[in-house]
Amino acid sequence: MKALTWQGKRDVRVEEVPDPRIEEPTDAIVKITSTAICGSDLHLYEVLGPYLKPGDVLGHEPMGIVEEVGSGVTGLKPGDRVVIPFNISCGSCWMCQRQLYAQCETTQVTGEGKGAALFGYTSLYGSVPGGQAEYLRVPQAHFGPIKIPQTGADERYLYLSDILPTAWQAVKYADTPPGGTLAVFGLGPVGQFCARIGRHLGAGRVIGLDLVPERLELARRHGIEVLDVSELSDVPGALIDLVDGRGPDAVIDAVGMEAHGSPAGKLAQTAAGLLPDKLAQTMTDRVGVDRLSVLHAALKAVRRGGTVSLSGVYGGEADPMPLMEMFDRGIQLRMGQCHVRRWTDEILPLLSGDDDPLGVEDLRTHRVPLARAPQAYEMFQKKEDGCIKVVLEP
Repeated sequence: MKALTWQGKRDVRVEEVPDPRIEEPTDAIVKITSTAICGSDLHLYEVLGPYLKPGDVLGHEPMGIVEEVGSGVTGLKPGDRVVIPFNISCGSCWMCQRQLYAQCETTQVTGEGKGAALFGYTSLYGSVPGGQAEYLRVPQAHFGPIKIPQTGADERYLYLSDILPTAWQAVKYADTPPGGTLAVFGLGPVGQFCARIGRHLGAGRVIGLDLVPERLELARRHGIEVLDVSELSDVPGALIDLVDGRGPDAVIDAVGMEAHGSPAGKLAQTAAGLLPDKLAQTMTDRVGVDRLSVLHAALKAVRRGGTVSLSGVYGGEADPMPLMEMFDRGIQLRMGQCHVRRWTDEILPLLSGDDDPLGVEDLRTHRVPLARAPQAYEMFQKKEDGCIKVVLEP
């Protein structure tokens, strides 16, 4: 089959790889009909290369049609249409019983000290072949796949794989009081959904921040108040002034480790990228290599007693944090990989009607064949051609 493979920094290629097959009784094989490029895929394209090897198959936002199931899979059959969550969870271990699916003890990558295995996402998370391919082997298929209606556009449901429940969890964790103010740093795909979900779940005011004109315009189209950070010298100060001189009740950081405006973090990432893999892994994992400008701005902007919710991916263990200020101001900080299946039952009814309250059909800017994935990665990273979200068609 054809699949998108990692070959090196900023080097991804569509190649022929072996077809997946049933390996465990709880496996399924899914023929992919749509698969998206995620913002966190760009971390693999740029920063997290030391944890990949040439030929690794990328992608963790797939959906398609079940082709085959193992003997241990019930409730799923060939012909079913499914979305595949990016994290692989068993549904029955101690963590899964508490709906902490991203910490599944059955698939935890204990050798790396990490949580549940992920599709297409480095040796840190199990080196499981990803879904930017024609077919995908799905472990733990007795629990993971989300059955969806046989009719309706793929893009009605595709984002259940990651960015829609990730945004839902970010908003839930932000815990904006009814009628309160939520600020969202970063209006990429997750940030767009955070802003829309914030309004849907009762925030009185949602303010989105970015510097890319197309992203700002898309948020405006959905009734979000926006700030162009390129026009501001003091982003936290501007937010505080906008919201009663106190700041927003809650702030979501939907940007993560590759934020603009963090020259020291960019220098550290560049330096790590020049090292041999083992040294680069140590630097990335143990040293502060994240670009923290957005996270620090979020912490400074939120009102006293407010909550900062992280959905953006961070990688370092020694990142400097303003703990004195956080403690003094009584800030709550919530974060983590999304527990996808925890939220999908709440979200799915919003996708099945005609009204599309979350605007899922107004996010994708580019739909291209899998063969053009390398060009799509470059376009997405460089934010060219108004690119906000890319869907690949195998």
